[in-house]
Amino acid sequence: MNAEQPLLALVNGRVLTDHGVLDDLAVLVRGERIEAVALAADKRVATAQQHDLQGKLLLPGFIDVQVNGGGGLLFNAAPTVDTLRGIAAAHRKFGTTGLLPTLITDTADVMYAALAAVDAAIAEGVPGILGIHLEGPFLAPARKGIHDMNLFRAPDARDIAALAAKHRGVVMMTLAPERVELETISQLAEAGVIVVAGHTAADYDTTRAALDAGVRGFTHLYNAMTPLGSRDPGVVGAALDDPHSWCGLIVDGHHVNPVSLRIAIAAKARGKSVLVTDAMPPVGSDDPSYVLNGQTIVARDGICQSDEGVLAGSALDMATGVRNLVNMVGLPLAEASRMASSYPAAWLGLDREQGRIVAGQRADFAVLDDDLYVRETWVGGVHYAA
Repeated sequence: MNAEQPLLALVNGRVLTDHGVLDDLAVLVRGERIEAVALAADKRVATAQQHDLQGKLLLPGFIDVQVNGGGGLLFNAAPTVDTLRGIAAAHRKFGTTGLLPTLITDTADVMYAALAAVDAAIAEGVPGILGIHLEGPFLAPARKGIHDMNLFRAPDARDIAALAAKHRGVVMMTLAPERVELETISQLAEAGVIVVAGHTAADYDTTRAALDAGVRGFTHLYNAMTPLGSRDPGVVGAALDDPHSWCGLIVDGHHVNPVSLRIAIAAKARGKSVLVTDAMPPVGSDDPSYVLNGQTIVARDGICQSDEGVLAGSALDMATGVRNLVNMVGLPLAEASRMASSYPAAWLGLDREQGRIVAGQRADFAVLDDDLYVRETWVGGVHYAA
């Protein structure tokens, strides 16, 4: 930490700590880092510049590992730094301080352009861009969802080299385990790619073998995968049975029934269930429509779906997801917040830097009112009004 930078004290808030929400604390920030979490009476608070939280909740900033778009922008439509800047700004209003822009199945050239755009955005310091999530094109036609199955393919040597190359941020890759050789999964995992299973028709044994080869999680659990059955556990059974993998959950009330969400959260070890949005351009935009794969999709009543009724991402933001975890699923606020912050940080291997309000971590915060709506966001110590 640079001692020459002024000390800022966030005061008069209710702070989510590792021990729950506590009053009478001040969070001391210097530059982009948290310097200390101290009692409000600490002498350093009196001499610091103060920011009054006016009794609001101070939570760790939200981290979303699956963001297709926002602010009227779709990453697939224009994989550029400007697109990433706009998407991150749109989600920042809802407390998201870190995200993986997500490219769904597209051509190889678009995939390589997306990788380059994310590297460039991180190099330029675009706030909130943590890496990239490539959802396809190594997926199963039987569980294609809204993806264009005509673009599905098996990874070739150029793909593997591009994914395994050194990148400035995290690289997450969603694939169907039955469509990719176990040796390739292991090769990608050993290169640092976070390999996750999704849009897959695999059975339990195939999924279990992929987990052993290096798969570390599951993309939007329950959706676009083989279900849990009494005699065939499927991908969902493998996900819930495995104690080490993470599961992304879209908590919008449309993708997954709240009962199924409660079952999954109860089955997984604590810390392995992660809130994701799968957000599309309507998030943070007044325009409910967008074009995907040549189809015009319109978000109606919070549901993004094609004319055929196929879900096409979501209109969910992370703050709404946290509210839904509390009000719809019945989780305590502290656990709902962790599913949106410290747990995804751990999945991405960034938990030493982000996800908690403790000394040494980045000063990334979401400030919420009593109804759990975001009123302020802080990214790396920089304040943004909601």
